Amino acid sequence: MGLLIFSINVTLDGCVDHQEGIADDETHAYFTRLMDDGGAMLWGRFTYEMMEGYWPAVARGDVEAPPAIREWAVKLEAKPKYVVSSTRTDFPWNNSHHIADDLRAGVQRLKDATSAGVLLGSGKLATELDRLDLIDEYKLLVHPRIAGHGPTLNEGGLSSTRRLELISAKPLRNGAVAMHYRRGA
Repeated sequence: MGLLIFSINVTLDGCVDHQEGIADDETHAYFTRLMDDGGAMLWGRFTYEMMEGYWPAVARGDVEAPPAIREWAVKLEAKPKYVVSSTRTDFPWNNSHHIADDLRAGVQRLKDATSAGVLLGSGKLATELDRLDLIDEYKLLVHPRIAGHGPTLNEGGLSSTRRLELISAKPLRNGAVAMHYRRGA
């Protein structure tokens, strides 16, 4: 069974708005390494649609992009992508799959079938999966910014405090810190 790893950009005040992080070559290289290490991506419908609207064009070369960003796009194009949605059933982006049934059962089956692990990149979906005790590790890229707005991590709340064990903390040149935590007891 593979691990479910939640990874996202977050500001010091917990904002996970994708426009608030530092989008440079170093950040993209970090997320490319995470994607390379994992066996599949897992998103909610909103994140899927945001990604689907941009990254395939970058991978095809229809949009000019720096090398690190283009590398991310090409690898993302090939990576299996799983989408949780109760409102959409058609996911035409290359190598995309729908998880439509019971959330716990569907994600558990994905974890069981993906020995290299599943990289979760949707904030709202992460809250739901955390409530179901399905997230094994957290790899947060904490940016040196205070956004002053949401959306924020676990905005919908959790039933109890999650205790985490620090695995590593690595500062990047741009001031962000790559934090790796494992779910504690």
